[in-house]
Amino acid sequence: MQELNETQAAADHSKMIKNRIGKNWKKIKKQTTKNNWEAVRIYDRDIPEYPYIIEKYKDHFVVWEKGKDNYDYRERNQFVHQALNNIFEISDPQKIIFKKRQKQKGVDQYERLDATNDSLIIQEGSFSFKINIKDFLDTGLYLNHRPLRSLIHNLGSKKSFLNLFSYTSSMSVAAALGGAKTTNVDLSNTYLNWSQDNFKLNGIPLDTEQHSFVRETVPLYLKKAKDRGDSFDLIYCDPPTFSNSKKMDLSFDVQEDHTSLIDGCMSLLNEGDQNALYFSCHKKGFKIDINSLQEKYKIEDITASSVPTDFRNKKIHFLFKIQHR
Repeated sequence: MQELNETQAAADHSKMIKNRIGKNWKKIKKQTTKNNWEAVRIYDRDIPEYPYIIEKYKDHFVVWEKGKDNYDYRERNQFVHQALNNIFEISDPQKIIFKKRQKQKGVDQYERLDATNDSLIIQEGSFSFKINIKDFLDTGLYLNHRPLRSLIHNLGSKKSFLNLFSYTSSMSVAAALGGAKTTNVDLSNTYLNWSQDNFKLNGIPLDTEQHSFVRETVPLYLKKAKDRGDSFDLIYCDPPTFSNSKKMDLSFDVQEDHTSLIDGCMSLLNEGDQNALYFSCHKKGFKIDINSLQEKYKIEDITASSVPTDFRNKKIHFLFKIQHR
């Protein structure tokens, strides 16, 4: 009898996760086809017993385990695997990648997990992006900033665009295709090279002075740029929550250090009605220092309008539009 009950419980759990993923996919499937989104989030911890995040990249899937460190995922992983197989008819089991997302320990944000160098090319509207679903914890593209990429693309015409902590520079691709001149700043050669691959994929020439890729810490870059008298019309800054990389002189904590970071960005921002710093933060519970900052700048919280429709978690990030008064 106990074995029968366990079998029934397993069947119920399998059905539960299958139904939820299927329901989520049904809601967004038509929109993904209409907008040519080949990368979408299809599940985000909807059911407490299944603390997963699942993203679909063409016919590949990345499943991040988000429960407690001592959580036994083995049986639930099988149910998730079965659900994805049944819904999407996946013939190759290697197209489903499981990863464990733990709290960052303060080392480099984008630690390499493997060295397969396997990549996929996905479409997001008119943009093309190179992603890697195996070698890193993240894939090279933050899906939650899809709406901001569209906004920056529309604002880009004849603008100068600065991308700080540029990662793989997907935001800069959007800006460049909109007609902007871009500067991309990151500390990682891996991601600066990946950024240039993304530019090439989109037919954006790199043999001109229109686009530059700078290996530098952001605080040092801001200081040097100010000393040179550089300035920009649009700035995007999406810093890590915390970093104490050996390549940096000091550790960085976004809650403690965001006001000085924003001041540094604003010192390079040109005045104008359409010019702005878009400051993003992924730290849970982040509180912008509105009292001190709004004395100097006009600050608009645009978080609510910046979260994509395929994200049930409406607190995936915070996003602020900051302008000179």
